[in-house]
Amino acid sequence: MIMHDSIVASLLPEQRHRLIQERLAAQGRVLAGDLARELGTSEDTIRRDLRELADQGICRRVYGGALPVAAADKPVAIRNAENLDSKTRLAQVAVTFVAQGQLLFLDAGSTNLAIARALPDDMPLIAATNAPAIALALAEKGNIETILIGGRLDSHTGAALGAEAMQAIATLSPDICFLGACAVAPDGGVSVFHFEDAAFKRALAVRSRQIIVAATSDKLGTSAPFHVLNATQLTHLCVEADAPEEFVGALKRGGMSIRSAQP
Repeated sequence: MIMHDSIVASLLPEQRHRLIQERLAAQGRVLAGDLARELGTSEDTIRRDLRELADQGICRRVYGGALPVAAADKPVAIRNAENLDSKTRLAQVAVTFVAQGQLLFLDAGSTNLAIARALPDDMPLIAATNAPAIALALAEKGNIETILIGGRLDSHTGAALGAEAMQAIATLSPDICFLGACAVAPDGGVSVFHFEDAAFKRALAVRSRQIIVAATSDKLGTSAPFHVLNATQLTHLCVEADAPEEFVGALKRGGMSIRSAQP
């Protein structure tokens, strides 16, 4: 719906913000171009509104618009059950990088759980993880030797973290690390919501020959408080078919290898 010019002209920033929040709640995502047309204003004005709302913690900026603020502390069991189709499609792309006889590390994360489930049943592999849920999925594969990293089990991430876990990964040199990510951006790289998780991921990445992130579209172009890696340090990034073209283009121009899942 395009609002009447006389109504638009009288809108105060607070009123625009309220309308944007209503669209965000109803649609789950807003695009700056669509909002500009609906409200009869410029995209620059809308982008400024979105920045102000993001600064207030009301939304998360992404390429071309905004998303609702992610529930970083949502229970692990709920995250593991969300967006299963999208994560399965990403997993199917991610496992194409795996070769027989490799040592894999599957970092904690719901998309990496999907990757564990998608690994071929008949391919001999060694797979390590710091996530009990992923270890259980790997244990169902007849030809995969599973190593579960111990340590303090973090309720937010579903991962073993801390000094014991850090010591354990110091003995590993994975051929491929499937790294979990809360956010991925061309400038901000890979970031997560918890300090200890970021430290573990950095230590793991240093020891890995290839670093692969599979990220659903809601994580692209966003940031979390704790930096893990620059985007250029990733070997491959697997994205959904609907990943924003501007985001994908920015990373490709930086030399990143990007694989898109099937729609």
